[in-house]
Amino acid sequence: MNIQRWIARREANWQRLDALLRQIEKKGLKSLRAAEIRELASLYRSVAADLARARTQQIGNTLIQSLQSLTTRAYTQIYQGSRRQEWEAILEFYRWGLPSVVQKTFAYIAAATALFLLGALVAWWYSWQNPSFMSLIVPENLIAKVRDEHKLWMGSIVGVEPLASSGIMVNNLSVSFGAVAGGITAGAYTAYLMVFNGLLIGAVATLVGQNNLAYPFWAFVLPHGSLELPAIFFAGGAGFLLAKAILFPGKYRRGDALKFYGSQAVQLVFGIVPILIIAGVIEGFFSPNPSVPDAIKYLAGIGLLILLVLYCSRKQTSIT
Repeated sequence: MNIQRWIARREANWQRLDALLRQIEKKGLKSLRAAEIRELASLYRSVAADLARARTQQIGNTLIQSLQSLTTRAYTQIYQGSRRQEWEAILEFYRWGLPSVVQKTFAYIAAATALFLLGALVAWWYSWQNPSFMSLIVPENLIAKVRDEHKLWMGSIVGVEPLASSGIMVNNLSVSFGAVAGGITAGAYTAYLMVFNGLLIGAVATLVGQNNLAYPFWAFVLPHGSLELPAIFFAGGAGFLLAKAILFPGKYRRGDALKFYGSQAVQLVFGIVPILIIAGVIEGFFSPNPSVPDAIKYLAGIGLLILLVLYCSRKQTSIT
């Protein structure tokens, strides 16, 4: 191999790769156009092959070290820079993307919320009118504990907080994913979950109200419920988005509608996971803690709900 001729033929690629890397190192990967990013990847592979050839032919340590430095810099920017961009994209989603998709899909989330509230109202009404109705929804042992012992059941969490918290997270996630997956039943199962959970909370709220335990009950529910219930409503909204694609694809073909509305549903699911994790930690460690005054729990719950509403109402301002 004529080394000088080979170097002269390949040197332009090395210089071009070095120029692109200098631009990235100074201004970031986003400063490159799409074509330049493809060129960067191609040059990296080409220079890596040149490095291997230089080592095989034992072409001077100086050149080998120079090519090694060039390929290391390119690898760092392509792979570590890509991972950095992925993390930046995740942060950007939680900063602006989730509030945006919540606002775009608010009608579906509102429908899920309305079904939940309807179930709660029905359970409250019938539980007051007919005490036997309550036993159809609420477990008998829980009813007996509240009516006969005038005690709430949350104390069982105290002392086993980590186990309880993880169990709560798994349960909440399973309910939420069930609500989302219910969309493939044309939304029937999603609607059932929303109504059933509303019936349950309405019946339990009536039970504790009838036995003068409403204040401590809501002190327990509000801190985590201010995040947990909206997250479940988001999941219900995601399920209804899938149902919309199946039942009323509109101007789209059904497959395209599933892709479009499914993308929004996935974004909602991606958003509710950390919300439910936080809610599970609160429900396991803070809500049942007897050393925290009930008034503080009320303030914490109301404060978290306000923060969530403000967060979901955020609008990204564009600079023109």
